[in-house]
Amino acid sequence: MPDVQFLGHACFRLRGRDGTVLCDPFNRSIGLDIGRPTAHIVTISHNHADHNNVAAVKPLREKLFVVESPGEYEVSGIMITGVRTYHDKERGAERGYNTVYVIHLDEVVFCHLGDLGHELTQAQLEAIGNVDVLFVPVGGGETIGPAEAINVISQIEPRIVVPMHYALAQLSFDEPLLPLERFTTEMGLKEMSAEDKLTLNASQLTAEREETRLVVLRPILG
Repeated sequence: MPDVQFLGHACFRLRGRDGTVLCDPFNRSIGLDIGRPTAHIVTISHNHADHNNVAAVKPLREKLFVVESPGEYEVSGIMITGVRTYHDKERGAERGYNTVYVIHLDEVVFCHLGDLGHELTQAQLEAIGNVDVLFVPVGGGETIGPAEAINVISQIEPRIVVPMHYALAQLSFDEPLLPLERFTTEMGLKEMSAEDKLTLNASQLTAEREETRLVVLRPILG
């Protein structure tokens, strides 16, 4: 039964029986302090300061395994697939590449979209495959905004959606992000409560109804 915590911005910690994966750790330049989170594996979607602070992560084993490019990886029973995408709508001409990661942990399939800047092609969707939990940027700026995020969710059809990369009080960017409420309103939700942690059970996910469920996680900062 893996569990998920939101460390702020686009950073999540996935903990299961086979290990702990940390996605897109950020540095203090964005106004948030990630502290010293622990992990066995770190995934980096692209080489920007708000997504690539590997130095902040404390290894749970002798050496931290860092995944920062497309490909297939297996680390102590955890399967990770990196899928090449782009940080913009111009095939990377403006902001470069982005890697989407599909993470198989304790029979649950997670997908972290990083700073995805476009809707997905059929080839990218096939490479991603079936997804249980999708971490999707929703705040616009240098990545997709609310309407595009909803389109990407419809493309992937996950069981659970967890929004990320939206405005937080402490965040500081040259191009401000949109608040989470813009996304939830676009989704047709009037009220949404935040949870401290998401705990998952593969058999329960299989039994869940077809409709995608939105889960908002409260950031655990510092």
